Amino acid sequence: MYVLAMHPTPTPFDSDAPLDSRRPIIRRNPEDPQEIEMIEAVWGSNPRFSDGVSFRFVRSEGKTFPSHRCLIPASEFRMSVGDKTYRVTLDGGNFFYLAGIWEPAMGDWPVCYRIVTVAANPEVARYQERHGAIIHRRQVMQWLNHTAAETDLLETPPARTFIVELLAQSSREPLLAL
Repeated sequence: MYVLAMHPTPTPFDSDAPLDSRRPIIRRNPEDPQEIEMIEAVWGSNPRFSDGVSFRFVRSEGKTFPSHRCLIPASEFRMSVGDKTYRVTLDGGNFFYLAGIWEPAMGDWPVCYRIVTVAANPEVARYQERHGAIIHRRQVMQWLNHTAAETDLLETPPARTFIVELLAQSSREPLLAL
C-alpha cells in the first residue's frame, strides 16, 4: 500500500539547527512495511550509545543502508561558513528530500534520524566539503524500496544543480546570488 497522501510542507533544512530539533521524516512503517508514513523525529543519534556524542550525519562512501531508510523533505538547505549563512536551493526551484537513516526510540530518547552525506558538488564545494545526499521526487520510492543501487542514488550532484545565496544575518533573507 502506497500511503503518501500526506504531502509534507518542505521547509529549509538548517545544518546548524540544535541537536534534538524535530522534523517530519518519511519512512516505511516498521509495523506494516507496506505502508509509508510520515512521523516526527529528532535530529541526531542517541548520545548514550556513543560516548556522549550525538551524530547528525553519516558518510555514504563505503556504506550500505539495507534498512531504516527515511527521507527528510526540504525546500533548501542552509550552511554556515564563519559568520555567514548561505541558502542552497535546486536550480529549478523544486523541493527535494535529503536521504536519511532513522533509529528506533530507546529509553527516553525518541525516534531519531541522521542525514546521509556525499561529497559536495561544485557550487557547494566552494564553502564546504560535504552536503546531504539529494533524493529527487522521482527517486523517492527507489530509496524507500531499495530498487536502485545506492551508488546511483547517493552521488554528488553535477555542476549547476544548485543556486547558492548569501542570507542577510538579521532577516535570513537572500542578500545576493552567487
